Amino acid sequence: MEIKLNRYNYLSGEINALYHEMAVMVGISDSVQNILYVMCGNGGQCLQSDIYKLSGISRQTINSAIRKLEDDDIVYLKQGPGRNKIVCLTEKGETFASEKVCPLFEIENKIFDEWSLEEQDEYLRLTQKYRDLLKKHLTDLAP
Repeated sequence: MEIKLNRYNYLSGEINALYHEMAVMVGISDSVQNILYVMCGNGGQCLQSDIYKLSGISRQTINSAIRKLEDDDIVYLKQGPGRNKIVCLTEKGETFASEKVCPLFEIENKIFDEWSLEEQDEYLRLTQKYRDLLKKHLTDLAP
């Protein structure tokens, strides 16, 4: 079992390294790539709190990256429901994201296209199962 877990961890690390390599190739930081990835996946705007949840990056890192993106006229903030802020791509940001992040979506779509429907479903099923069990066992650890 330990050998399989080590293999999973190795593969997961390699995949993360490839995403980092993609960010480096297009000249952006990992945090900017993750923010734009989440935003592009949500039509160019989303709640700032959703970026925290979906990227897994700390609030402080996200906030710093968003401030820099605002300074570069890539995003702007508008008031959302309650105390929530909505992060929106500017026109410049839409162009920037289409050049820097959309190729990543295209690569991921190519990968899924190379898999059968059964392989796609199985991958999603097992990934969701892993996430659910990880969440459950982490909850069990909480005092």
